[in-house]
Amino acid sequence: MRLRIPNEIFSSILAATTAFIGGNALHLPVWAIFIGWAATYLAGGPQRATFRALYPTMAAGATFALVIVLLDTALAPSDGQLAQNAVLALLILVVNTALMYSGRTRLLALIPGMFLGFASYFATMFGGFGFAPENLLAAWVSVLVMLALGPLYALIAHAVTAPREERALEPADAR
Repeated sequence: MRLRIPNEIFSSILAATTAFIGGNALHLPVWAIFIGWAATYLAGGPQRATFRALYPTMAAGATFALVIVLLDTALAPSDGQLAQNAVLALLILVVNTALMYSGRTRLLALIPGMFLGFASYFATMFGGFGFAPENLLAAWVSVLVMLALGPLYALIAHAVTAPREERALEPADAR
């Protein structure tokens, strides 16, 4: 019988590795790894069906958020805060509606994943994170990479700590 490392210990070791990812000159949004990691377990755990549902939705959410920032930058009026807020509100209304309707497709049906990507992009962009702070595309690339690492961390933790019969990535039940 092989001794297993408790998940609490191994996951903490993995979490500690993020200090080397975020604590560098690239100023990556390391917290997004934890968003993706937690989302993996909320969506059913580290299995193929979860990854197929989660990766496209987090990326789509971050992309919809990028579109809002791009449009706001291009269309923001320069005459007063009320006008700027009104334009931003309209952009959020239209783009968020498109995001929600895209959740009716099979590829993007995991709507919470889209909101996690959406919020992560805004936090990255307006928090000054990424390899080029305040750069719209650098924030997008940075958050996509960090969100993508989260499910991989969940998979690694599961592969190392789960009993042998639970380790293989099993197809999820039909959802």
